[in-house]
Amino acid sequence: MDLLDRWIALAGPDSAHFGAGIIARYAEPHRRYHTVEHLRVMLAAIDELADSATDIDAVRYAAFFHDAIYAVDRADNEERSADLARDVLESLGAGKELVAEVVRLVLLTRGHDSEAGDANGAVLCDADLVVLGGDPDSYAAYAAAVRVEYGHVPDDLFRSGRAAVLRAIANQPVLFRTAAARARYEERARANLAAELAQLTG
Repeated sequence: MDLLDRWIALAGPDSAHFGAGIIARYAEPHRRYHTVEHLRVMLAAIDELADSATDIDAVRYAAFFHDAIYAVDRADNEERSADLARDVLESLGAGKELVAEVVRLVLLTRGHDSEAGDANGAVLCDADLVVLGGDPDSYAAYAAAVRVEYGHVPDDLFRSGRAAVLRAIANQPVLFRTAAARARYEERARANLAAELAQLTG
């Protein structure tokens, strides 16, 4: 299914115009990594990890909304995306519990710091981070795309800022919270992070 078909399967046929608007945001011209392809990859990863979630619909909604608002010069993208999720889901007549869970999950992608026992958060965050565990060429393309998105930032500032972000990720005891994602991606992700850090700081 394409992305709009996936949205309609999730939210119903009467929601198509909302879905089209959300998906269109991922095609904004300033995006290079946070694109429709990122959303597609993330939804595929959620499919693979679905058995680990307790409310897979909430996780899938959160994936659609998590980067719906994305501007590199703002620090409140997740909050604004969560507000959009609330507005759209309430317009669709979604239940209060679902709305609250989707909003919580979108906000969780700020730091990908799901707590132990948060099954839905683990699946969403792991799916958002699968790019870290790609093969070297895929990871290099991801890193290059991030650099283009931050093209307005001078090299020295970007390198120091990016290195700080990568160190914070790499210093976590585990990168992936679900057993399936950890088995598949953890080792390769750590190798990719180490390689990019060496490049940034070398």
